[in-house]
Amino acid sequence: MEITQDIRYAGVNDHNIDLFEGQYTVENGMAYNSYVILDEKTVVMDTVDTNFLEEWMQNLRQILGTRTPDYLVVQHMEPDHSANISAFLEVYPDAVIVSSAPAFNMMKQFFGTDYADRRLVVKEGDTLSLGVHTLQFIGAPMVHWPEVIVTYDRHDKVLFSADGFGKFGALDVEEDWACEARRYYFGIVGKFGMQVQNLLKKASALDIQIICPLHGPVLKDNLEYYVNLYQIWSSYSVESEGVMIAYTSVYGNTKAAALLLADKLKAKGCPKVVVADLAREDMAECMEDAFRYGKLVLATTTYNTDMFPFMREFINELIGHNYQNRTVALIENGSWAPLAAKAMRTRLETCKDITFAEHTVQIRSALNDESIAQIEALAEELCCG
Repeated sequence: MEITQDIRYAGVNDHNIDLFEGQYTVENGMAYNSYVILDEKTVVMDTVDTNFLEEWMQNLRQILGTRTPDYLVVQHMEPDHSANISAFLEVYPDAVIVSSAPAFNMMKQFFGTDYADRRLVVKEGDTLSLGVHTLQFIGAPMVHWPEVIVTYDRHDKVLFSADGFGKFGALDVEEDWACEARRYYFGIVGKFGMQVQNLLKKASALDIQIICPLHGPVLKDNLEYYVNLYQIWSSYSVESEGVMIAYTSVYGNTKAAALLLADKLKAKGCPKVVVADLAREDMAECMEDAFRYGKLVLATTTYNTDMFPFMREFINELIGHNYQNRTVALIENGSWAPLAAKAMRTRLETCKDITFAEHTVQIRSALNDESIAQIEALAEELCCG
């Protein structure tokens, strides 16, 4: 794939993977992106997952022809991008590795060597002239590993964004960008919103016409759309007005309460209501919706004087990814000693800028007139507040 006159795509699609990073379901596979810049000096941008060495090397051979690469730029040391450094250098022993100092330390850990005899250490603001093209290196620590750099090609105005602006899904499958990019962002990068904000500030000073991420499609059109979403996500702002209801239920009574609340919210004109069964739905999808909408309702049973395990897992995931700046409402069910609301609130009070709804719903085993009235009051508060 030709990205510009001098930049080619050399990446691969993975349809064999079932769980990305051992936890995220990827029904449409993954793309591991690598790029080649052809100039007086030739650069390969990142490698790919170890299972695709031969396909990637074939791509490189087709692009390079009789050339040999002068540089391998390593922006990120996660193995889906760096696993083939050693294999690459066996084929191209004269190539120089360009990366950050922390990345070379990681190479020592992964490969037993830091390539001291063939490396160029770069930091924020350093440049590398290839002829017509000049690469400018930008530090991006903790987006989402500490060694990360991104690279700006001043000539073609291309930002090689590492894991930034990435998404789940192989490139030979068409799907909505925002849905899988959002799930990817909050799962992979979401904890580090401040660091993403810092990178966006640096990027705003550049004239960027194309974004080349390490996962997902090359972005060429309507870049303001993608950048705006990253501004929203990384600042933990509300992307869409609406309510997410996340529940766990043992015998169906807490589920009935969650569904009743959803019906009442819709009847009152709430713009969007999403309901998720935490025991059965993909946790990353649930977390994505919790960050997308401005209001979250958590409904669960008291279990072992705490909350049901799937709810505890969900709240732990939210806290671990810096959940903040939202309104949270609580529904608890308990036959003799309801404690789930207290347990949920205690955990979520550790989050920044969480506003708890005035009304908390308490169910004693099953819905009755009193708890239905509480749900009515909560629906009114969430719709009008």
